[in-house]
Amino acid sequence: MAGRARIGTWARYGLAAIRLFNGTAALIAPARLSRRLAIDPDANPGAIYAFRLFGVRTIVMGAELLLLDGEDLDRSLRNGVLIHASDTVSAVAAGATGQMPARPAMLATLISSVNTGLALAARRRD
Repeated sequence: MAGRARIGTWARYGLAAIRLFNGTAALIAPARLSRRLAIDPDANPGAIYAFRLFGVRTIVMGAELLLLDGEDLDRSLRNGVLIHASDTVSAVAAGATGQMPARPAMLATLISSVNTGLALAARRRD
């Protein structure tokens, strides 16, 4: 059981780091992230707003993994699996429907899939 808990702890801290990095990037450089996903922020100024919302959400989720414990942490870990899985499905759908070019959609799908896997692994605790 100690090995399983250790995997969960590493996954939790790794996911927290990813969330804090991506959230901060979305909050302070939304236009740059928008361009990386092939969205022209000048033609789609709402993307800036959406990325900032994503940034705040993601920073809060990352901080929860570092600050919460007990039942509150368990709830955050359960919610994280659902949120990241939804992000993965959304990225796949955006690519499949042409709402996002193939390459950025694959990148978003990969990132969200890794986050989903880490969220699942982070639930491995005693």
